[in-house]
Amino acid sequence: MVKDYAVIGLGRFGGSICRELSKEGKQVLAIDNDENRVNEYKKIAYHSVIADTTDEDTLKDIGIQNFDHVIVAIGENIQASILTAVILVDLGIKKITVKAKNDYHEKILDKIGVHHIVHPERDMGRKIAHSIISHNILDYLELSDEHSIVEVKAGEKMIGKSLIDLDVRAKYGCNIVAIKQGRSINVSPSAEDALQENDVLIVIGADEDISRFERNLVIDD
Repeated sequence: MVKDYAVIGLGRFGGSICRELSKEGKQVLAIDNDENRVNEYKKIAYHSVIADTTDEDTLKDIGIQNFDHVIVAIGENIQASILTAVILVDLGIKKITVKAKNDYHEKILDKIGVHHIVHPERDMGRKIAHSIISHNILDYLELSDEHSIVEVKAGEKMIGKSLIDLDVRAKYGCNIVAIKQGRSINVSPSAEDALQENDVLIVIGADEDISRFERNLVIDD
């Protein structure tokens, strides 16, 4: 199922998420009240608009209620962030992720019913974007500008199959370096080892290769 995303606030954090989601082929609506920022993302996002998201009618006019997941990445203006989140909750958006500036901000967001609250000081935009795409992607660590290591839960397409069946290195160019099963971790997995439900894989490779691996095997339809 194709999901549509909206990112509100195109500063460094929101812009990073917008870029990563777009890079992964997702349809993203980029929203900000700054015309220059909106213009910057016209060629990156599927669509971009200038809007005051603290106004409910404005959000309705741009069809925000039709989006599966809305990410609120408003920077310094905590009041605007909270008002926007309140409107999104009232409109019944399926999934709402909001950037919290501090612990007090987080408490308010939690009380009004925001589904997922993140602290950009502790989380990379890239990591969060990948976790937004699939709950099977558990962690994402950049090793360089082009290489990363990811921790993923075995997708439905992987369960019951051995590493030799999946042939991840040949098909996707990345390597499974370890498998977690409960509290134990196998750092030298055998090619014949069959993957089980809830197994967690540690995968290393180039970003483009990892993205293909995630799209084909990790992200459940």
